[in-house]
Amino acid sequence: SSAASDVYKRQNMNNEKKTEEFYNKLRSQLYDTALWPSEYLYKFIVVTDDAKIAKVEALFDNLGAVINTIESKNGKYTSVSINVRMDSPETVIEKYKEVAEKIEGVISL
Repeated sequence: SSAASDVYKRQNMNNEKKTEEFYNKLRSQLYDTALWPSEYLYKFIVVTDDAKIAKVEALFDNLGAVINTIESKNGKYTSVSINVRMDSPETVIEKYKEVAEKIEGVISL
């Protein structure tokens, strides 16, 4: 089982490294393409579940966000688009991390 656990640790470290690379790339793109504070459009996909959708929306409470939800054709998934004014690329990334941490199975686009 220790070999399996080593493989899992390596995959996990690899995923964390990919995630960090993704955020670093996003950070530079955000600095290059906008003057901050700026409007930012988040897009998330969740399994259609009112509680889960409400949880995503709650993470953007009191930020003056404009939130739209669209159910997929078969109704299995819901796309949640959130347009919100953010202070900096750092705050954009912090919010992505918060959503990923608090909403199980969320897909960030």
